[in-house]
Amino acid sequence: MTETNAETTRRSRRDSPRRAAAGTTVPQLPRGVAKRPFEPTKIVSDDQVEAIHQASLKVLSEIGMEFLLPEARDLLKKAGAKVEGERVRFDPAMIEELVAHAPSNFTFHSRNAQKHVPIGGGHMAFVSVGSPPNCHDMEGGRRPGTLADFRKFLKLSQWFNCLDACGGYCVEPIDVHPSIRHLVAVRDMATMLDKPLVCYSLGRQNVLDAIEIARISHGVSEEEFNHRPSLMTIVNTNSPLKLDGNMLMGMMELSSRNQIVCVTPFTLAGAMAPITIAGAVVEQNAEALAGLAFCQLVRKGAPVIYGGFTSNVDMKSGAPAFGTPEYMKSTLLGGQMARRYGLPYRTSNTNAANVVDAQAAYESVFSLWGVTMGGGNYIMHSAGWMEGGLVASFEKFVLDCDLIQMIKAFLQPIDTSEEALGLDAIREVGPGGHFFGAQHTLARYSTAFYEPIISDWRNYQQWVAAGSPDAYKKANQVYKQVLELYEEPPMDATIRAELDAFVDRRIKEGGVKTDF
Repeated sequence: MTETNAETTRRSRRDSPRRAAAGTTVPQLPRGVAKRPFEPTKIVSDDQVEAIHQASLKVLSEIGMEFLLPEARDLLKKAGAKVEGERVRFDPAMIEELVAHAPSNFTFHSRNAQKHVPIGGGHMAFVSVGSPPNCHDMEGGRRPGTLADFRKFLKLSQWFNCLDACGGYCVEPIDVHPSIRHLVAVRDMATMLDKPLVCYSLGRQNVLDAIEIARISHGVSEEEFNHRPSLMTIVNTNSPLKLDGNMLMGMMELSSRNQIVCVTPFTLAGAMAPITIAGAVVEQNAEALAGLAFCQLVRKGAPVIYGGFTSNVDMKSGAPAFGTPEYMKSTLLGGQMARRYGLPYRTSNTNAANVVDAQAAYESVFSLWGVTMGGGNYIMHSAGWMEGGLVASFEKFVLDCDLIQMIKAFLQPIDTSEEALGLDAIREVGPGGHFFGAQHTLARYSTAFYEPIISDWRNYQQWVAAGSPDAYKKANQVYKQVLELYEEPPMDATIRAELDAFVDRRIKEGGVKTDF
């Protein structure tokens, strides 16, 4: 994590861009991408990793995978893959050779150079929730997402330092017609945030529009854009063993321009994948390898991320389950597979709770434990995810930011300098005293420990006197405070005019064709 001295930390807590109406600020850590100071946890042996790798290659060579885009199949056939109808089978050596070209780490560029995000190695980039169709807060309850809600989430994503990027449409703005939704939403992301941009692979023209919005907002030429990864898409395979045409179009357009593709199979054990963890990860790995190899076939060296999203389902209802022991195991195992290929690893902070309650908290804690110890580099849905991905919650967003800040504080290296060892303080206090008034304590009291957003460490009487705020109520208050504190990041007037001209023209042209 970017190191800062105590005074910088104090300023970050004290000096917000603007005071909230209530006259208080929300404590947060300084901006900086976290970095693990320790090696990720291994949950299986290297031999077991190799067994999963070999089984995955057998899936791709003997069973194969469907590619639903004819031009993608043509490209694969020319490269030596066996194509029969929509089914593509790969020689194991072809997969291994192509995947070896993918970079182990790269920089995800933002329009603000101070907010570029390193991807890979020990870095952990935390990214807000993406794609739920519904949202929820205390006053409005559960409801379909709107453009107004979407923009509120963008403000939260921009304001919180612990979030390194936005996960896309934090909630789907379904009151904007699908033909122009990508134009409105990506422009909002490009102007309301100065963090890295994400687009959806919902067709070739959607992606081309997003590419142009990203290029304009970065103020660079097409040639410069193609030399700096500045736009990402998350590609979900249609598990089991299928890649649809729209996703493949996005992969081709972005990879050919040296932009980022994260291939993430959606493998739920017992539903879209074998019921055993090992079997589900074999399928996850096979689908990921096929997609990543295809990106390298489009352009060798194009930046990619190995995505893992394997969990289980409730076998009584068929509903997805997250934050489970199975999810933690598959997360750690997915990280080992990504490192087997020397690739950055995408995983997620998930839960399946229907309300902001103890279940929501403990499932997210276990998810975050799994992604931290499992070597996650790009953590999707870090803040706001609820109901297995069907809901983005404003209050849960704040609670999750508190958890993320705790993780980032946990990852800071322990200071073992002579001063930090505290011998002078121990001499000063001696046997039987206390350290509250020691000089060593007084010099550090305001920055010594993590300052929580939600957690309330006052005693019961103090808590009652303050109005007995529980976590849900406090999170509701904080999210509204942050909306007041938000300020849109500056953008050069010439760039903004060019961006608006492009988006307004495309909207007038009708955007993209839809089947709706």
